[in-house]
Amino acid sequence: MARYTCSFTVAVSLDHLQHSLIEVLQSCNFDIIYDTGDYLMARESPGRVSFAKLVTVEVLIDKSTATAQEVRMNFVIKNEELPLQVDNHCRQMFDLVQVAVAENRHWQLVESVVG
Repeated sequence: MARYTCSFTVAVSLDHLQHSLIEVLQSCNFDIIYDTGDYLMARESPGRVSFAKLVTVEVLIDKSTATAQEVRMNFVIKNEELPLQVDNHCRQMFDLVQVAVAENRHWQLVESVVG
């Protein structure tokens, strides 16, 4: 199973974060399948790759440390594919999500940590 993690701290209010985050994931070809307000799960839309390569994104929004101006999000991006190559499909989607979060016009990236 391929699995990549990262954390982002962005300058945005909690009120605007949820909608902007959903837009970011949808722009990366993900469908939102679960949303509780502080946890969001999205799955890659089928059709482009085999079922085992479909990527799932889990986002935990850390509301306990959020301020009026900054919010921290923890991402887990994974699929069932064995990561036999460094540049596998899951890694490509991970890189796509990282760029989309970093370049989103609705917030300013404060910190990015890849784990």
